[in-house]
Amino acid sequence: MKKIISLLLLALLPGTPLFASEDAHAGHHGMHMQHQQKNPENAHSKKGLPIPEPTNADRAAAFPDLGDMDLRETMDTPWLTYSLLDQFEWVDADEGSALKWEAMGWTGTDKQRLWWRSKGERENGKTGSAELQLLYGQPLNRWWDWLAGVRHDFKPSPSQSWLAIGLQGLAPYWFETEASLFIGEAGQTSLRLEVEYELLITQRLVLQPLLELNFYGKDDPERGIGSGLANTEAGLRLRYEIRREIAPYIGLSWERAHGGTADLAHQNGEGTEESAVVAGIRLWY
Repeated sequence: MKKIISLLLLALLPGTPLFASEDAHAGHHGMHMQHQQKNPENAHSKKGLPIPEPTNADRAAAFPDLGDMDLRETMDTPWLTYSLLDQFEWVDADEGSALKWEAMGWTGTDKQRLWWRSKGERENGKTGSAELQLLYGQPLNRWWDWLAGVRHDFKPSPSQSWLAIGLQGLAPYWFETEASLFIGEAGQTSLRLEVEYELLITQRLVLQPLLELNFYGKDDPERGIGSGLANTEAGLRLRYEIRREIAPYIGLSWERAHGGTADLAHQNGEGTEESAVVAGIRLWY
């Protein structure tokens, strides 16, 4: 009994191992806090520490001088092909219905391409106009390409061929623009300007206004063409993209002859202005 009482008294004394463990833990905690105060970087992660500014040596190491080697020249660009049937439409005009088409495409790389363009019209089962262009093109810059080649008009008769030089690309505010100069076999010259814009009403519904102007350097009565501004064509088409590659559309078109071309149309008993409702489909691949 005396031994048990002695052990209990020893356990209650402050120097016993029971209290020594707590003091040791408290001492360790205090030393840890002192260590954190002396070394604040260890108390927290390095969040909020400023990132040092890169030196010239850092920049030189990140972007070494490649000398004459241009990676744009050594990397192969894939050979691609693209075709667009921009307009394939039925036209309900004042003088009867007609079928019109306008298509283009290219094959090649980002730097060199062979382009083709075609447009025409059939009315009452007869082809009134048809042309085909074959052009070689290269980029001038990020937004514009230059093109050169030939154009052949199958209709109206008599047929004729032209040399073709042009520019195409995106003008400011995302207007798709084409400017083409043609030089005919008999010294005839022609300038064609085309501008169109695509307004996204929704992700699938697109409104496309367009304007085309044709100028000629001299009269060509055999084909019903006068010098100066010969004709203007404007259109407004609303398409629905079932897929990006397939888009039916409806719209309105308007054409007018000007100057000497209008005078020749009057002499031949033809109208000089025409408005029409159009319905068609746009395809690309």
